[in-house]
Amino acid sequence: MSVFTPVERTQLDKFISGFDLGRLIDYSGIVGGTENSNFFVATERGEYVLTLVERGPIKDLPFFIELLDCLRQADLPVPYAIRDRNGEALHQLCGRPALLQPRLPGAHVEHPDASHCHAVGQALARLHEASAGSGLQRRSDRGLDWMLTHGQRLRSRISDPVALTLVDQLQARIQRWQTQPPELPAAILHADLFRDNILFDGHHLSGLIDFYNAASGWALYDVAICVNDWCLDQQEQLHPARTQALLAGYASIRRFNPAEAEAWPDTLRLAALRFWLSRQLAADQHEGQEGVLVKDTEHFLRVLRNHQTVSIGLPLAL
Repeated sequence: MSVFTPVERTQLDKFISGFDLGRLIDYSGIVGGTENSNFFVATERGEYVLTLVERGPIKDLPFFIELLDCLRQADLPVPYAIRDRNGEALHQLCGRPALLQPRLPGAHVEHPDASHCHAVGQALARLHEASAGSGLQRRSDRGLDWMLTHGQRLRSRISDPVALTLVDQLQARIQRWQTQPPELPAAILHADLFRDNILFDGHHLSGLIDFYNAASGWALYDVAICVNDWCLDQQEQLHPARTQALLAGYASIRRFNPAEAEAWPDTLRLAALRFWLSRQLAADQHEGQEGVLVKDTEHFLRVLRNHQTVSIGLPLAL
């Protein structure tokens, strides 16, 4: 992911010396994200990922550490915070909170097929099943209140009248949800499970990474976030075979209910709105800054427009 805070080798040498991992061999910054500074780190004992947390309150980091421990215990392929010789998982490096985690095998899939999507759906359902019973809770800092505030502030940037109408309708829907929340199954959500946050070794899903947006919420919303990335065709519309495969994979672990089926179209639109807003805000924040990946700010506005009609529903057990 993009490197906002550089790390000198002497600093990293001293940091690594606190772990039982042998001597530092090499390290390099990871390019591709927009929020934290990440580095590949190689030592005599193996390969790791170092994350310097750039966004979000420090007080939430113990939650992420505990969540990943929970998911690891459920045999999900997730990273986890490596403890140093004193048993500490959370550290400081270059003035930033720092976590060192194992580097998981595999690579990102740029062009997924239906089998990839089926595996993603199953993994996401397992994540929700494990986290729903964990007792963990975290309020999202990019939830409904955040979307309502920034949606109202940024609506003037929308030139497409259809997209503007959909955003206004969603804002009204959010206000109704705030006063009368729908009764949808809840869990701890990954909330950012895009293609660049899943690893595959061939067609074997080998890693779920980057949990720094994880929070309590509707499981269906997490499904919508996944579908909006994994299941789009070149026209930025839902690809029927991949969408149906992801939903079927999920439903094979956790069944959808009628309330979720009813909420599905609006939830897809809500997920598109959330990432249009976050990309627009990131572009504004990092405009002109070298070395920072700024993603297409209009992509999710086009996805939202394409969700004006949703023809692929959730599979429900008969």
